[in-house]
Amino acid sequence: MCIFCCIFAVKMENRYDKQDLQQALRVLREGGVILYPTDTVWGIGCDATNAAAVARVYEIKRRVDSKAMLVLLDGAGKLQGYMQQVPETAWMLLEAAEGQRPLTIIYPNARNLAPNLLAEDGSVGIRITSEPFSKALCEQLRRPIISTSANFSGEPAAKIFSEINPELLDAVDYVCAFRREDTTRQLPSSIIKIDERERITIIRP
Repeated sequence: MCIFCCIFAVKMENRYDKQDLQQALRVLREGGVILYPTDTVWGIGCDATNAAAVARVYEIKRRVDSKAMLVLLDGAGKLQGYMQQVPETAWMLLEAAEGQRPLTIIYPNARNLAPNLLAEDGSVGIRITSEPFSKALCEQLRRPIISTSANFSGEPAAKIFSEINPELLDAVDYVCAFRREDTTRQLPSSIIKIDERERITIIRP
């Protein structure tokens, strides 16, 4: 295949239907739960500032709410709205990870998010997504979105759409159309925790 054809194929693969995006946004704004593709695996999502919607995600996953869930943002510049102070170490890690494997950072002292989303120590995991659909969702919703793997608690995460349990498809309010046919198996994100003293713990390399 010629270089031009390869580039065109990638661009086509990254194009999503605007109606699909708008329908997902409508559900999120109404406090609903969606199933959508992310930069890692397929995820269950909702408005991360809506405690009732977050509680519903726990219910759908059959998971206790003592286990925190991570959120997606469309840009690092929005981090400051969701924590007291962005650690300097985080900026360096984000810069180093740009264009590489997705990186989830667990930040201390989260704020302006649903309380039942946070860990017991008040921390929250945030990943800056560059995947086109999830990035557009965050950008147009103007709020972070929950991103928890599309599986029931204890089951393997669905890396591609065909692996999702049919019961889960029926449990959410909207299933996004984008990338349903994509069989690419993305790598899980690296996970690094930063505490209040800016000490780093590598959770997943």
